[in-house]
Formats: sequence, structure tokens, C-alpha cells
Amino acid sequence: MGVIVQKYGGSSVTDLDGVRRVARRVVDTAEAGHQVVVVISAMGNTTNELLGLASALSPAPGRRELDMLISVGERISMALLSMAINDLACPAMSLTGSQSGIITDTNHSAARIVEVRPHRVQEGLDEGKVVIVAGFQGVSVDKEVTTLGRGGTDLTAVALAAALGADFCEICSDVDGVWTADPRAVPQALKLDTMSLDEALALARGGGKVLQADAVAYAHRHGIALQASPTNGQGTGTRIQVAPLPSRWSGVSIDDQLERFERARLPDLLQAGAPVNRIAPDGVICDLRNWHDRASFVDSGIPTAVVSATGSEARMDAVNAHAVVNELASTVPVRSWSANAGLLRVEVSREHAKAAAAHLHERLLVAKT
Repeated sequence: MGVIVQKYGGSSVTDLDGVRRVARRVVDTAEAGHQVVVVISAMGNTTNELLGLASALSPAPGRRELDMLISVGERISMALLSMAINDLACPAMSLTGSQSGIITDTNHSAARIVEVRPHRVQEGLDEGKVVIVAGFQGVSVDKEVTTLGRGGTDLTAVALAAALGADFCEICSDVDGVWTADPRAVPQALKLDTMSLDEALALARGGGKVLQADAVAYAHRHGIALQASPTNGQGTGTRIQVAPLPSRWSGVSIDDQLERFERARLPDLLQAGAPVNRIAPDGVICDLRNWHDRASFVDSGIPTAVVSATGSEARMDAVNAHAVVNELASTVPVRSWSANAGLLRVEVSREHAKAAAAHLHERLLVAKT
């Protein structure tokens, strides 16, 4: 059998019992005859705790030193997981992002992968070992430690899967696959047994939380099939295939961690390097979650949320879009909206995000199934 890359997020390894459970699952995969590469996140809330230490110490910690600091979390979890797997009589070794050949650009805290040279990973596999890789991190072309931004462990896993020619990349988390919406926000949400990379990419870019957008985009470019699986094994997960599926609306997602600024502030935001999510008719919406040096732009924006209905080649003309948005506006206040072939985005206040998601889910997905 071929190579499988498995990614485990921080919620799967919140404590040592979680590490042991993941180790058992990894060993079961290896004993089934697969060569296994594991990409692991920091345990639980470790990254946020490290960022909290930095902000308590310095009002404006430099990005280079922040990367040096927060890359520690994944190194802890990779070493512990390797110990746990070895204790199960399965040979394993751990590698940092740089040791694994994850080469990035020089953009600290949100680096882009420019090349993958997995020589040491392949050597470990050839020696019959499970190889555990620290996710979320790499080494820049200037030989500096870099991190890949929020959800970067997913990107590490997909990039290694592509470089190693893996059969597929398995994204393991505490949820059973991909759903048409977050069940905590939309109780009527349905689990998708299969979806296409096109659909997964649209959903991730709309704010879906199971899959990271950059990781899905990388898989899309390189033709890497994904499997979204529950770490505990209680469920069937979702197979994300390379081949397209028939046209449909496949999901509704909520991104409720955005901030809105007046449009007149756009030059200031761009000069400060703030990550602009999109420009609305009467404002600028920013995603500041990876912007750790926010002290360079003191002003706070207005908290806002964007609810997105996404699909693969799902068609919505202007007349239909207006009708859907007008129906929604009769229920919750709509700040702005936009639509194209397979994407409808509606900006609302954070407190109205769940209601907006439930309305769009009922209007576009449930009514069509």
C-alpha cells in the first residue's frame, strides 16, 4: 500500500490521553499496511497561550520572534506523539517543519510555501518508520523559522501529500466530516458523504471551519484527494474527490471574526499591511486573526460577520440573488452582499450570523434536496 498523510489538530491532542488515542489510531493505520506521515498541531490552546505571553511582555513583539516562539507548540506535540507511538512498538521519528523540507517565503506569521523537499521524511518511511511532522511551520529561503498562519497545519499536510505522491491526505478532527453548515448554528445541517475539491474550496473560502482554504487550494492545484475524518473513529467522514460533481449548492458557512472599517480608512489599512478580506460598497472588511503586530494600526473596527452560501457551478442570476437577499433582509438586517455563479456572500452583525445562515440553508440547500 502507498503513503497516507494524516493531520491531527489541537483539539485531538488537548492532553496526554488525547496523544495516546491519536498514537493508537496512527499505529492501526500503519499495521493495515500503509506508510504513514502524521502532521500534528500544537496541543489544545498552546498557540494562543504563547501569543498571550508575548503580548503581556511586549506591546509590539516582532514577527520574527513571534514565529520563533509559537513554532514551539508543534514541536512539543510532535515529540510526545513520537514517544507514544514508539511505546506501542511501532518505530517512529519526529521532524520539525524545516527538517521536513517545508521551504517558505520570508513573510513571517503568514508565510507561503514555495517548495517542499521531503528527503528526510522519505528516508524515515524507507526505514519503516512512522514520520511525525510539526505542522504550521517551515524555514524561509533566508533560513529563518516561519509560520504559515491560522490553519497552517492543514497546509503542511497537503503540501507533504503532494510532494510524497500520497494516496490521499486525511484531515482528522473532532467532527465527523464536512456538513452543509455548522450544526451548532444550523440544526438542520446535513453531513456530506462526498464532495468535490471545487466545492470544498468554495466552502473553505467562504469561512467553513473544517478545511483551511489555502490547504484546499493547494490540493486543488496538485490534484490531491482529501478525507475529512473524525479522530475518534465514530463516523464515516467525508471523501473529497478530485473529479467534479453535478452542479449544486453544497454548504453555508459563517465567518464571524471579521472587522469592518470605514472605506476612507483603506489607504491607512493598506499602508499598515492589514489583511483586507474584501471591499464592500460602504466599507472595508478585514480578517485580522493572523495580524499579530496590530499595534501598528491602533484603531479597532466594528465587529462583523459574513455568511456565505457556496457550491460548485451552482447558478444564481442577479434576479434570484436579489430575491434571496430581500427575503433574508425581512428577517435580519443586511449590511452588504455580493453574488456570482457559485457564491452568495451576505454581511450581517455577529449576533445575526446564525439566523442568516439558517435562512440561507433553508432557502438554497434544504429546499433543493
